[in-house]
Amino acid sequence: MVSSQSGDLDSVDIDLKSGDLVNAWIDYDGPGRVLEVSVSYSNQKPKEPILSAGLDLDQYVDDFMYVGFSGSTQGSTEIHSVEWWSFTSLSISSNQGKSSKPSSSCHNNLCKKGPGAVAGVVTASAFLAVFAGVLLWAFSKRVKKVKKKSESFASEVIKMPKEFTYKELRLATNSFNSNRIIGHGAFGTVYKGIVTETGDIVAVKRCSHNSQGKTEFLSELSIIGTLRHRNLVRLIGWCHEKGEILLVYDLMPNGSLDKALFESRMILPWSHRRKILHGVASALAYLHQECENQVIHRDVKSSNIMLDEGFNARLGDFGLAKQVEHDKSPDATVAAGTMGYLAPEYLLTGRATEKTDVFSYGAVVLEVASGRRPIEKDAAAAAAANGNGNLVEWVWGLHREGRLLTAADPRLEGEFEEGEMMKVLLVGLACSHPDPLVRPMMRNVVQMLAGEAEVPVVPRAKPTMSFSTSDLLLNLQDSVSDCNDEAAMITLSTSSSSDGSFGGHHLV
Repeated sequence: MVSSQSGDLDSVDIDLKSGDLVNAWIDYDGPGRVLEVSVSYSNQKPKEPILSAGLDLDQYVDDFMYVGFSGSTQGSTEIHSVEWWSFTSLSISSNQGKSSKPSSSCHNNLCKKGPGAVAGVVTASAFLAVFAGVLLWAFSKRVKKVKKKSESFASEVIKMPKEFTYKELRLATNSFNSNRIIGHGAFGTVYKGIVTETGDIVAVKRCSHNSQGKTEFLSELSIIGTLRHRNLVRLIGWCHEKGEILLVYDLMPNGSLDKALFESRMILPWSHRRKILHGVASALAYLHQECENQVIHRDVKSSNIMLDEGFNARLGDFGLAKQVEHDKSPDATVAAGTMGYLAPEYLLTGRATEKTDVFSYGAVVLEVASGRRPIEKDAAAAAAANGNGNLVEWVWGLHREGRLLTAADPRLEGEFEEGEMMKVLLVGLACSHPDPLVRPMMRNVVQMLAGEAEVPVVPRAKPTMSFSTSDLLLNLQDSVSDCNDEAAMITLSTSSSSDGSFGGHHLV
């Protein structure tokens, strides 16, 4: 690519290699055939452009076109990231002049672009985005200054609401005093903090000081920074100084769900439990079906569900979360999460999917309804469940015996509608089905809990789970070779030992 004209970024103190967000405005005057470019670190458009050039776009515009972004570094290694873009145009005709109807614009990150976004807006100004990448490439040739900022960390968190200083968060947490610790998340410790300037009470998550903790922490930051849902913990800001990586969240006054269930003096009433389950289901439906890229949480459990002042659920801790394209098969990894919430196929294959999150949610449903932990380590509690320390297995056993309602938390003292409790328990079993293909989608679970859809028929006897060799054997490294994908099937029947661990795996 060869630029016909270029602008000098040094004249406006813009350094494209600083890692800071750079805003650019490209304006095209159709009748005047003039292209103007303005650049600034601020989101306010400068009064004067850095480049103004005569350009006739008529010769490049067709009735139907695709547009996109392009950039070049002339052999150096850089990352070009378009964080946000939009365009607005007025329909212009050589015969009719300007129309008063503006075109649609795109205001979200990584907007879904297709022919319909530009077809029909047949004007020169509708295609200015094509030139943005070319012009920025031309500007990069003029850049001479090189600045390094926090190991390019700023580019990773450009979408975050606020950058805190380390001093602010150290003061907020009283130098990360152990008395301020309110929880431990995936690869990090959470502290209660009070922001001095505003008086806001926040939760500050401090990354573990190891490479894995940093990787997981950056993963959490990059994912949750793009998410907005009423049942997700809201990220306020971040900090990366002095080798520390910190995230700042809204503090949830009622703590985590597990503490509300098992450590609070007040018995969590059924009305609160029902609302919490609906909120978590809504959050997972958003992550699985409504985000641009599907988000697999991988660590859905009661300790990662926070409760606000109204006992509304807020799902948090995205340290193990993964983003995947919709309808794309996930890569096999080492299974991560908490026993009792992990789907059996995930333990065997290492492939986390939306259905493994559904299983974890099912375990949470049974935990909330029964008031029992997914894995009972206490001998007395396990004995009360006839020696079965695994909650999912225990509830399946009660269902087989036709006594499902006896799984309800006795501390509720019957303060619930039996039909509703039965429905919730059946939803929990449907989500905990051994066969991932039979488990419902979270969008359907939301409808079931709202009474807008029927709960699927749950068999009395717990089914066995089956995997084809392509699903299972090829993912067990060094265990099987030369598999016959066409005929071979493996059936796994799972029982649980008295300590709650999975045992008695039988391969046929």
